[in-house]
Amino acid sequence: MTDRSMAKIHRRPSLAGAVALVLCALAFSIAPALAQTPKQACKEMRKVKLGVSVTPPNVVHTPVYVARGLGLFANRCIDAEIVEFEGGLSATNLVAVAQGGTIASMNATAIAQGMKAKQIWGMAPRLPQAYVVSEEIKAAGDLKGKRLSAAGGGVGSFNWVMGREVLKTAGLKVEDVQFISQGTAGRLPGLVSGQLNGVALHPEDVFLAQKEKPNVRVLVQLSDLLPKYFFNAYGAAESLLSRDRALVRDVVSALIEANRAIYTQKEKVIPVMAQATKEPPEAVTFAYDYLTKNCVWSVNSGFSRDRTEWSIDNAVENGDIQADKKPTYEQVVDVKLGEEALKAVGGPTKIRGCGD
Repeated sequence: MTDRSMAKIHRRPSLAGAVALVLCALAFSIAPALAQTPKQACKEMRKVKLGVSVTPPNVVHTPVYVARGLGLFANRCIDAEIVEFEGGLSATNLVAVAQGGTIASMNATAIAQGMKAKQIWGMAPRLPQAYVVSEEIKAAGDLKGKRLSAAGGGVGSFNWVMGREVLKTAGLKVEDVQFISQGTAGRLPGLVSGQLNGVALHPEDVFLAQKEKPNVRVLVQLSDLLPKYFFNAYGAAESLLSRDRALVRDVVSALIEANRAIYTQKEKVIPVMAQATKEPPEAVTFAYDYLTKNCVWSVNSGFSRDRTEWSIDNAVENGDIQADKKPTYEQVVDVKLGEEALKAVGGPTKIRGCGD
């Protein structure tokens, strides 16, 4: 899978410039990124459930496993139980959040439709997937009459939404194709076996698909198609925020630390990711390299007004949110909680050029 954004530009700085760059990096980037909260003396471990959008998870979804595996939750007296869902937009995921017992994926559409919840952390603002198609598909228009994935919830699922966006580029509608509802684990086998002609795949699955069936091809990188689309934010019910705001804030702080560790401690996080995803180490490493080079994971709160508001406008344009119920940025995002969690880990930073 090629990616023009991975190209590197090499320059030869002066000695003074090089020294200045090193000092700046040490002062403002490396130290905050590597600093982790020392383990607190815990009177008791606070229990919390954290949801993951896919079962088994993709590499991009593994920060919660990293936070648990590296002891970042335990350092803040948090006992985290991880629950895997069949899609971040699935009814089971959204109900679990709404009931106030689980912190998990939450998009602006659900909030606009009446869910009493707020986004609290932008795990991965940028889209990591490619839309991958069978050999005979040369352009989006060739998808007419074909079978596309609606994994993880059917109509309205992430794969369905991305399929719709790809179809729009050729002037096609969802009625022009056949969407196949399936479990998220069926995305890759469905493409390789020929049951699907188009599916949004994560980097490790693109690697595995092209290894097993070299003729499948990337039609488009979704981050190129939708550069401002907000991929994955975690949310919490307003009832949970009212009941135990300190716990939610500390969870977010630990997750910010986990994402920073992902960028800076590759040798420690790859084994955690491989165990969580059950994928071969070479596929996990391929995905890790792609995700870090393209700044898919956040290193701060992960939120930006511009990206969130664009995603809301896109949902209104597509009819997913009624225009008269369009939420504001502040109605979707708990900005203050994000600021508090970020302050607890030393404030904003940049790592390897990534600063969301």
